[in-house]
Amino acid sequence: MSVRKLVRRRRVDVPRKTARTFRLTSGKVEAAQQILGARTATEAIETALDMVIFREELIRGTKAAFGIEFSESARQ
Repeated sequence: MSVRKLVRRRRVDVPRKTARTFRLTSGKVEAAQQILGARTATEAIETALDMVIFREELIRGTKAAFGIEFSESARQ
C-alpha cells in the first residue's frame, strides 16, 4: 500500500483574506449588521463593501450601455 501525501491547494477563485484593524462606530456596524441580516460584524462589512462595488459596476455599465452619466451627488 502506498502512502499518499496530502497537499493543500488554495482555490484560485477564493481571494486571500488579510487581518486589518479599523476604527469604526459600533452603532453603524450594528445597524448595518441588522439591516443586512449578517451574523457577524465582518460579514456585515464585507456585504456592505460588496454593495458599494456592485453599485459602481452598475453606474459604469449604465454609462457604457446607454450613455447615461450620473452626477457626483448620485455617487455619494
